[in-house]
Amino acid sequence: MFLAAVTALQPHTPLEWVVAIFSIVLIDIVLAGDNAVVIALAVRQLQPRQRLVGIMLGAGVAVGLRVVLTFFAAQLLALNYIKLIGGLLVFWIAIKLLRENTGAPEGGKAAAGLWSAVWLILVADITMSVDNVLAVAAASKGSFALLMFGLGLSIPLVVFTSNLLSKLMDRYPIIVWIGAAILGKVGGEMVVTDKLFFPPPAVPDPWFVHGVGTLAALLVVGMGWFLRRQRRRHHHAAAHPPHGTK
Repeated sequence: MFLAAVTALQPHTPLEWVVAIFSIVLIDIVLAGDNAVVIALAVRQLQPRQRLVGIMLGAGVAVGLRVVLTFFAAQLLALNYIKLIGGLLVFWIAIKLLRENTGAPEGGKAAAGLWSAVWLILVADITMSVDNVLAVAAASKGSFALLMFGLGLSIPLVVFTSNLLSKLMDRYPIIVWIGAAILGKVGGEMVVTDKLFFPPPAVPDPWFVHGVGTLAALLVVGMGWFLRRQRRRHHHAAAHPPHGTK
């Protein structure tokens, strides 16, 4: 197991503990962003009370998955095509969330959308959490206490960031597009780093990974714009039927 492989590196001196804690805090701050974007986009169309419930459930799902995946991270990464499948799922979720969060909201969908939002969060978190878990577990150096600290810290970070993002998305719709582009980039980078394309020990150049991720982000935005335009045409046609039709 992954944890057993790093147990020998467990911190012993106070300085090592401080460095490990500092590393975990930085990792949690950076990695909370992806999950927060998914949650904020997924709950944006909900009513304020349901939105808060959705954020709490989404954050709980994200952290719960980290706890479970911590003990299976190495085995999951050993599976063939795991990043390829996960990246394609994240890419699809980015387009779906962008389509649902642009244009005029449809009345009456919020009440039925809570569990749909939680389901989307669950699928995205399953595919995005493995690398996050590996990073926190590596920084914990085999210490179960540090690992639990890292997982526990991610809860308020994800909740706070998701809540802030969802409010900012209401005020500045451009953030919806930026969030979807970020998810598209994450999905593209997951796909291109799969063992199918670079069997170990081969490692892709960082510039290539970022380039593919950038193209994937642009593709998500382009497809979202196209779907939004098609929906507007459909709504316009429905609101202004040709003369002689009912």
